[in-house]
Amino acid sequence: MTLTELKYIVAVARERHFGRAAEACFVSQPTLSVAIKKLEDELNVQIFERGAAEVSVTPLGEQIVAQAQRVLEQTIAIKEIAKQGRDPLAGPLRLGVIYTIGPYLLPALVKQMIETTPQMPLMLQENYTLKLIELLKQGEIDAAIMALPFPESGLMVRPLYDEPFVVALPRSHAWAGREHIDAGDLKQETMLLLGSGHCFRDHVLGVCPELMRFSQNADGIQKTFEGSSLETIRHMVASGVGITVLPKTSVPEKQAPDSLLSYVPFSAPVPDRRVVLAWRKSFTRLPAIEAVAQAIAKCDLPGIVPLDLPATSN
Repeated sequence: MTLTELKYIVAVARERHFGRAAEACFVSQPTLSVAIKKLEDELNVQIFERGAAEVSVTPLGEQIVAQAQRVLEQTIAIKEIAKQGRDPLAGPLRLGVIYTIGPYLLPALVKQMIETTPQMPLMLQENYTLKLIELLKQGEIDAAIMALPFPESGLMVRPLYDEPFVVALPRSHAWAGREHIDAGDLKQETMLLLGSGHCFRDHVLGVCPELMRFSQNADGIQKTFEGSSLETIRHMVASGVGITVLPKTSVPEKQAPDSLLSYVPFSAPVPDRRVVLAWRKSFTRLPAIEAVAQAIAKCDLPGIVPLDLPATSN
């Protein structure tokens, strides 16, 4: 039994597909399949049921996979303990960030990190919340910047800031001259939201409950293409397709005179999301976590006030 074999069975259990698991582990499918069969023969148990369309985990296999995940986490902890005697700020930090935060926070954050901890370059990865949680648990990244709420994960979470939402409208829209917009008024409009998989879509639906009343085929809220970005949505709003809700950090501080968009804040209580930094409980480079949190607190993010709250377990 090897750590590589344990990594393979965890990947197959997650992906429910040998091909995708092999791709995630950067090996060929035959290599992965042979290694898993070898482990099953060694243990004299069947971990997976191979179907034509999907792979399922046997009841006993579920227990083995869970234990394999714990073993892999412990091996990561051993490596991190070995680093403890060295400078925790020396060497790269692998940092994940969700798609709707990365483009707006990272330019300022990277600049701050270069100024304060140039010896700790950031290795950055953008992804969905659920994928970043997986990568954290697997030790593929060290920390992640995400937004609450997300599923209970056993991770440590430190609040960074609360980010209000604003409404983006075509410049010619009748609401463009308003000082504020009530969340309930959005039901009157065609709304453009990110596709499923993006947590920001869920955040907007959560804080604007009126939007939940409409289906994809009803008048009112409309779903955009899967994988759309906030910038794509912004261009669609500018073209007059509908309106949208954006996080405050994505809104330019100064509007160009020829801008096709207007941004109007919500009436109180203003919908927002809490942005947090998450990491494994076993991660030992806590000064590195603190360095990132302090750098974010120093970033010039208009309309954002940093939070000074303790870390908690999620």
